[in-house]
Amino acid sequence: MRIVFVLLCTLLLGACASGKKAREAKEAAAARRQANASASGDNRSGSSTASGSSNWRITSIKGRFLNHDSTTVRIYLNVTPQRGNGPASMEDLMAHFTLNYVVYPDYNSRERLGYGNVPLTAQSVARNGNINEPITVFFDVKKPSNAITGVLLAEFTETTTGRKVLHDLPLRFRAAKLSDRFAFFNRSTNLPEMRHYANQGDTVLLKDLAGTQRQLHLFRYQYEFDPAASPMNTTPRPAARTLSADSALTITTNQPFVVPQEGLYYFVEDTTDTYGIGLLVADSRFPRLTRPEKLVKPVMYMSTSQEITDLTTNKDAKKALDRYWLTLMAGNQEVARRAIRAYYNRVEEANRLFTTYKEGWKTDKGMIYIILGPPDRVQRSRDREVWVYNQRANVSEINFTFNRKPNQFVDDHYDLVRYVEYQPIWYPVVEAWRNGAIQE
Repeated sequence: MRIVFVLLCTLLLGACASGKKAREAKEAAAARRQANASASGDNRSGSSTASGSSNWRITSIKGRFLNHDSTTVRIYLNVTPQRGNGPASMEDLMAHFTLNYVVYPDYNSRERLGYGNVPLTAQSVARNGNINEPITVFFDVKKPSNAITGVLLAEFTETTTGRKVLHDLPLRFRAAKLSDRFAFFNRSTNLPEMRHYANQGDTVLLKDLAGTQRQLHLFRYQYEFDPAASPMNTTPRPAARTLSADSALTITTNQPFVVPQEGLYYFVEDTTDTYGIGLLVADSRFPRLTRPEKLVKPVMYMSTSQEITDLTTNKDAKKALDRYWLTLMAGNQEVARRAIRAYYNRVEEANRLFTTYKEGWKTDKGMIYIILGPPDRVQRSRDREVWVYNQRANVSEINFTFNRKPNQFVDDHYDLVRYVEYQPIWYPVVEAWRNGAIQE
């Protein structure tokens, strides 16, 4: 049994360069498959990333805004362009795509509050890091007079084929929330982060576009949030618990500071504020999970109640995890190795894509993503996402609906609408995981 655990550690620690390359290739493939799941094109408007004769395409877009001043809002779009099967460069994006946008009052109106085209030049395009990282396109939009909110529809067009990719981004022009003005910025690129997590010991920078130095209240919560419930569990959820802060202090915006401990950090201007900015601080290897006691937990989505009890109550997590995987795979170590790699790759991707105030694998989106993989397409509106899967468990099409829910820590918290009718789809896919049939 220890052989399997050694294999598990080897896969998850990623100690060698070849492992790192494999993960990067996996992440790129996930981005291509996921497309809209990471906040990309709007199906309602006929956007497409289907392969064609052109080598150039955009596989995902993720956006956010910051109020710049009293007259403008700055838009940031993290774009993943591809050339053939590999990542494209900034120069490729600038040479082969155009960008236009329209601002509407809401999702149901086609009255234009503003529109324009964005020249893709060195003044509006920047690379977040290496070639495997998204490219950021940024531009300013004039605030419409007498408008409190709006929806920006961005349209990237590939110049050779005319293929379009759309992205919708809700806007607030009155800066009602702290996150409308402040964001965590990458200190190297001076671009806002598009994620809600950092690693223990990281130096982070919370800033606005004006360079304002303002004191904020910072609360830290050391709390283990529950994983997502089964998609078939329609029992009403218990009322949210009241969290007690483990520690509190003040920080100054536009000045770097170190997050020394794991936990949920919460930043507010005033202690009576309803909404602030949340940041999950995880261990140094997150979004990967490497500690045995943490590796045990995500397998709950493919386990029986008794198996979960055995795993979580065993004092030796290493032995328990070995026994779990080998038992499922009828003692076949090679099948176990491949199943382990496939499953925990999905867990890592879920953490990277869907972490909010809790780890991505614990969210409703993360649960669906781990078991079923990236959706074939996504339909979005202001407060709803519908993930559409084609041909799962002999069902031609299945939809999972996620409703956006108000959350004090993040803007993008979604709850799954649960139905008992998911059973004929869910259980066969879970069984495929349990017998080693899924080995990406």
